[in-house]
Amino acid sequence: MAGTVFFSVSMSLDGFIAPESLGELTGRQWMELQGWIFPQRFFRENLKLGGGGEEGRDNDIARETFERTGASVMGKRMFDAGEQMWPEEAPFHTPVFVVTHERRDPWERPGGTTFHFVNDGIDTALDQARAAAGDRDVRIAGGGATILQYVNAGLIDEFSVALAPVLFGAGIRLFEGVDARRVALEQVRAEPTQRVTHLTYAVRER
Repeated sequence: MAGTVFFSVSMSLDGFIAPESLGELTGRQWMELQGWIFPQRFFRENLKLGGGGEEGRDNDIARETFERTGASVMGKRMFDAGEQMWPEEAPFHTPVFVVTHERRDPWERPGGTTFHFVNDGIDTALDQARAAAGDRDVRIAGGGATILQYVNAGLIDEFSVALAPVLFGAGIRLFEGVDARRVALEQVRAEPTQRVTHLTYAVRER
């Protein structure tokens, strides 16, 4: 299969990608962490928030990430949060495979997003996502625990971090529990913008 398996997240300077509680996803720190994406033209277009918005490298990266993605995989925690927060036309516009123990029929949303619920592990979810993505890439959308499972299983080819000038102090760390004995990284790009620094790494087996 030709597609790359990747993840792309925003991260605070002290290594956190999300607050501990789902209730804090609308809090000040989370909004600051994601603040680079909200003004971008592509973000506004994709969520149908009206015209306008910023253009530039941040906007290009947001658009490129979306356009390369043929299918996504996420964990149940991320889906539960998103089910409450996403608009009716969810922002993926591709198949999404949710790793869960919950048995549920596919949930089709307007605009091309269908959530499929996978009950037998991350490998099966990835196989289904690869088949659905065709010649495009598969994004492991999150949350942190799901990303870590894929990293530790040696199933991630590449990842990007938008490193934001924000300190969390506590929350969910991106690499908490990583098996560093088997994961090696090769830096591909480092692109600073006015709002964040975009870091891209290829993942190699150590």
